[in-house]
Amino acid sequence: MARIGHDGEMSPQGPDPSELSELSSIASSLEQIGRRVTALAEAAISAKRDDVGADLIAVERAVLGAVRRLERLLAHRR
Repeated sequence: MARIGHDGEMSPQGPDPSELSELSSIASSLEQIGRRVTALAEAAISAKRDDVGADLIAVERAVLGAVRRLERLLAHRR
């Protein structure tokens, strides 16, 4: 979410304190999922299943992007 700052611009608003532990847990779970997807992608590529490997690499990037975004959100409140 965002809010209007004193200068009239939108300023970021971090998560509520009650949400921090849940978001941290989600980030940890996504990290684990990202590692599992990475392992599957590497196995698919090694098995010459490049189409599957490419799709899994795209999934890996999306998951790791979500982790980074959650970590930035959490860092904003720490």
